[in-house]
Amino acid sequence: MSLNTQLIRSLKAPARPVWEEPPSKAGLTAKSGFLVLCCLGVLGPLWIVIVTSLSPKPVIDRVGGLVVIPQGITFVNYTELLSGGQVSRAIMVSAGVTLFGTLFSMTVSVLAAYGLSRPGSVGHRFFLMTMMATMFFGAGLIPTYLLVQSLGLTDTYLSLILPSAVSVFNILVLRAFFMGISPELTESARIDGASDLRILLTIIMPLSRAVLAVISLFYAVGYWSAWFNASIYLTDQQMMPLQNVLIQLVQKNSEAPTGLQQAVRTGELSALGLQMAVMVLALIPVAVASPFVQRHFKKGMLTGAIKG
Repeated sequence: MSLNTQLIRSLKAPARPVWEEPPSKAGLTAKSGFLVLCCLGVLGPLWIVIVTSLSPKPVIDRVGGLVVIPQGITFVNYTELLSGGQVSRAIMVSAGVTLFGTLFSMTVSVLAAYGLSRPGSVGHRFFLMTMMATMFFGAGLIPTYLLVQSLGLTDTYLSLILPSAVSVFNILVLRAFFMGISPELTESARIDGASDLRILLTIIMPLSRAVLAVISLFYAVGYWSAWFNASIYLTDQQMMPLQNVLIQLVQKNSEAPTGLQQAVRTGELSALGLQMAVMVLALIPVAVASPFVQRHFKKGMLTGAIKG
């Protein structure tokens, strides 16, 4: 083997510590098999849900439940769900709550984390200890409900945002990341006359895109998947988000939304097909957004967790 060939192979090969032995064929085979089983465990149920949602009613009736092998494709379940009924309204409600809730939560979290990350800020330790105490001690459901009721937030969309608007864990991750940014950058900007808000907007946030993307995804998924607040603070069915409509559909002996009840009773639509279609609609936003933020997870979460 020539010297050039050995050099090329050494450059392509990943760096391995001298004390670490190369993996055996049996170990690689076991790892590959385990990863395949994990993928099947995740993708298998998702495949069944998607196939069942796209299957015609006769196929679902003939199989007697969930469909594994496609035997015809139809989009009638999705067209009926998105034709302007309760499900369409629930999707709009969930999208609006997710959008405005994420913006509000990120604004509060970034401001709080930036204030707590500045050395010598007024009441720094008191506010930090108070916020950390809420991670271990809470007032409970009844006092929280009474507070929301006394503020007049019941049967309003604000009740879906404000009670769970801020996560102390997310603030601590942001704070740790902000503290890891070189103080020379902020000090030089302050000498040039920049205010704290300008430093935050022009220096801190551009350098924190990774952690901001990850925390934004956490908040967005939390708002999109939330159902508990709506179940206790809302009584109007027309205000329910998508997750609550999904719960109503999958519960035993529950009927389809008002606009679809007649189609289910007459046999035009399958109740199981509608349930699976709503599940797919609920999963699409998270499945679409996650790959775009995935590359930020290591830098955003691990760096923010170990610095400071």
